[in-house]
Amino acid sequence: MDKMRILIAGNRGFLGSALARELVHNGHAVLGLTRGAPSQNEAHWDPELGTLDLTPLAPIHAAVNLAGESLARGRWSAARKQRILLSRTKTTRLLAEALAKLDPKPAVMLSASAVGYYGDRGDEILTETSPSGSGFLAEVCREWEASTEPATAAGIRVAFLRLGVVLSGEGGALPQMLLPFRFGLGGILGSGRQYLSWITLADAVAAIAHLLEREGAEGPYNLCAPNPVTNAEFTRVVARVMHRPAVLRVPGFVLRMVLGEMAQEMLLASTRAIPERFQQMGFCFSDARLEPALAQMLTKRA
Repeated sequence: MDKMRILIAGNRGFLGSALARELVHNGHAVLGLTRGAPSQNEAHWDPELGTLDLTPLAPIHAAVNLAGESLARGRWSAARKQRILLSRTKTTRLLAEALAKLDPKPAVMLSASAVGYYGDRGDEILTETSPSGSGFLAEVCREWEASTEPATAAGIRVAFLRLGVVLSGEGGALPQMLLPFRFGLGGILGSGRQYLSWITLADAVAAIAHLLEREGAEGPYNLCAPNPVTNAEFTRVVARVMHRPAVLRVPGFVLRMVLGEMAQEMLLASTRAIPERFQQMGFCFSDARLEPALAQMLTKRA
């Protein structure tokens, strides 16, 4: 890949910071956005006020949008759901509009989305051609992806990163997922039949870098390992890798009582997504199976 100036919105987050390190390692210049005073190679933005001027960072050859409020910080009140939605749609549209104003324009914008686009679909195998489902997360993902329209209209190549749960021993969701197991309290959630679409941090970073350099890659891409697992299988694998018991079962109604709608959509919904378009282009996942991937993560952490 030719050396580029690549803007990352969300460059200080879990995935964004890992991507930035990899791109810098490969010789690219990484540009960022901040709501505070910008440092070198950063621009100030305020999505609430709709202010963003990218001309001080020009030229920008590519942009990766990973901005958005965390989904997992407590129950979803009506106000919280509105913040989750706007933290994705307003920021994405603002960035797309700012990129569209540049001359020359960047060649590509990669914008985060999620496999939540497909909703709760049971055992159905979901590819990028599968229709969107129902529920709050599916609605968020549809509007999130639609918010890139100003970039598309300006002739910028746009691809959607439909992310599964990104796993890493260094942060993100996995440490929270493992915590009950460390105390011997791990167990199956609900029926255990719901599918989890996952990807390791290393593969997520490699897949994003691959799309940056792949001319003609546009539209949706499922960023998840080719082997999704059920919650029951995930529980068994974690228990084996951590050498901890996992005999408990948490009924779905208990999770819904404690966490409300968030429990239904994030813990009990089933999304069996596969990365068909990455497989068709010959992309090689380093971590295609859950057990060896988790074993390697936990060994490094130890």
